[in-house]
Amino acid sequence: MIKIFDINYTLLSEKKSNELFCIRKQIFKDRLDWSVTCNNNMEYDEYDNKNATYILGIYSDQVISGLRFIDMKNNNMITGAAFDSFFEKKEVIKENHLDASRLFIDKEKIKNLDLNTYPLSAMLFLAMINYAITFLYDGIYAVVSQPMLIIFKRSGWLIKVIEHGISEKKENVYLIHMPVDKKNQKILIDYVNRMNIKKNISKKNISNITDLYNWPLCFGI
Repeated sequence: MIKIFDINYTLLSEKKSNELFCIRKQIFKDRLDWSVTCNNNMEYDEYDNKNATYILGIYSDQVISGLRFIDMKNNNMITGAAFDSFFEKKEVIKENHLDASRLFIDKEKIKNLDLNTYPLSAMLFLAMINYAITFLYDGIYAVVSQPMLIIFKRSGWLIKVIEHGISEKKENVYLIHMPVDKKNQKILIDYVNRMNIKKNISKKNISNITDLYNWPLCFGI
């Protein structure tokens, strides 16, 4: 069973916080070579605080995916100084919106756990929508790379590029808006089910359609 749920920074156990921040270091520093702060083999920053809520995907008690949500009314990466050198305007709506950052799928762990056949990116995107709907948000903002932008678009989510920018590595990055509503929720649910069928995943391992509208999310594996 893959479980995707939310947990506030203040409620993270030391074990899970260490696991999460170690994974982030492996992905964002070691693999992607982002300009991030690392200490004690972990990646974390000033935005990992009481205002941060983490969406975590767990399988066999291991973190396999995740991201960080911060209400846009609080100090966050997008309205803060983190991306000032990337973009000129950063025109966003703060009311009823979330900043999503540090989004990851742990590919090495996915391979070791034999989960490659499952549409894990789409599951995480659906989790983002379900969480936001549950807590009455209207949309989500994120800064993404070009490959991640393609993955978002492939899912069918009706995202909008707000601004194009250039990162410190001279790579294309995009400030995007992800609408949160029943229409986009259904688009993601349909996409998850299509991917399951396309990859010949047994019906007994496909969540009941009504379960996919819930929060937290559980996927039979």
